[in-house]
Amino acid sequence: MRSLPALFSAGCCALLLGGCAAAAEDEITVFAAASLHEVFEEIGELYTEETGTKVRFNFAGSSGLVEQLENGAPADVLATADEETMRGAAAEGLVSGEAEVFAENYLVIVTPAGNPSNVASIESLEDNAVETVICAAQVPCGAATARAAEAFGVQITPVSEETSVTDVLGRVRSGEADAGLVYNTDARQGVGEVETIEIEGAEMDPNRYPLTLLERADSPEAGQEFVDFVLNNQQARRVLAGAGFTEPQGSAMTWESVD
Repeated sequence: MRSLPALFSAGCCALLLGGCAAAAEDEITVFAAASLHEVFEEIGELYTEETGTKVRFNFAGSSGLVEQLENGAPADVLATADEETMRGAAAEGLVSGEAEVFAENYLVIVTPAGNPSNVASIESLEDNAVETVICAAQVPCGAATARAAEAFGVQITPVSEETSVTDVLGRVRSGEADAGLVYNTDARQGVGEVETIEIEGAEMDPNRYPLTLLERADSPEAGQEFVDFVLNNQQARRVLAGAGFTEPQGSAMTWESVD
């Protein structure tokens, strides 16, 4: 028979372990694409109000987030700005189950307020006198930029390639560049500081945003709860729509579909 002190000690350990498990569910870590910064901060607040679980975010370019996860960074949920990057994460065994697309976004051109270089269309960016900044090819907005340039047959020679779309917007906002290619939602964040030029047909070839629970999630139940909240909560859906994100379609169209 075990002694009373031993039983007492075992009971305390069980209580402590239970407390640790509960504490783990009190906070989750979400890795999210930089273009989701403002909306996810707002959605995170709504989620915390409803569940009591705090959300800690890490925002960066999607490929950079996956690289961090590959190197062992702890997180519960991943949201990327395209499906290709999420497929790469899945191939590395980082995700748990199927990722679900929760929003779509498309490219626009932004210029500093007043459009001093008179940028009129994506063809204007072929002029080397227009100092253009774009996302690097390895991040989703860079891949979308490459598709757009190919579709319109233009050769863009950027003065800078950034690792996130927010950095592109920042360079244009500050007047360091004459033009930049960013998502529609990012352009809306710069209202009053940047001019927006639509790219004909861009909405027909959107970037689709998936999110999923991660395989090594410390708080899998709360993490899945956050995923479900983004997908199904009406307030969360209104936040996304208000920022300019569109509802995901059954299948993405391509630039070739544009007449």
